[in-house]
Amino acid sequence: MFDLTPLTEAVIVGNAPKAKELTQKALDAGVSPGTILQEGLIPGMAEVGRRFEEREYYVPELLIAARAMHAALDILRPLLTASDEVQPLGTVVIGTVRGDLHDIGKNLVSMMLEGAGFEVRDLGIDVSPEKFVDAAREGNCDIIAMSALLTTTMPSMKLTIDALKEAGLRDKVKVMIGGAPITQEYADQIGADGYGEDANQAVWVAKQLLGIAR
Repeated sequence: MFDLTPLTEAVIVGNAPKAKELTQKALDAGVSPGTILQEGLIPGMAEVGRRFEEREYYVPELLIAARAMHAALDILRPLLTASDEVQPLGTVVIGTVRGDLHDIGKNLVSMMLEGAGFEVRDLGIDVSPEKFVDAAREGNCDIIAMSALLTTTMPSMKLTIDALKEAGLRDKVKVMIGGAPITQEYADQIGADGYGEDANQAVWVAKQLLGIAR
């Protein structure tokens, strides 16, 4: 039986080359991609999230661990896509709103969501309400996640929610928002379903919105 503990540890400490190497070794040893994901990578990111919550880790450590997880996922993703072995927890369409070119926070949330088992479709930066609506209209989208770092771009979040309503799609997707200037009060004000203060909380909120036990 191939021991996936070293892979989990490589993710926790943020050793991307080691995570990649151990993922390939596990595959070569006949371990299924789904098992590597569920028993190697996801436990690692769960521990990283716990350490972040307990303030043992901060954003740099979170980012380094997420990159290690991504190095492994780059190998696994094509294999997971080609099989029905693992069903994602849900599909999240994420983007930084129109007029905002910041992506570090968004990228970190994307990586944490993937590490938790979600399928993530990243629309990038400067995403218009219309693009979010188009993504929702294409289907297979459970959550729209919007990020903003500038107070001047925050109104685009409300415009996006309004656009989803006008398109008749608002009741088909959950909407969560986050970013430095965003608060729970603002989320309530514009009618968002959830607000994440940081990348780790964003994962928790996404699970709550879809009724998934933490």
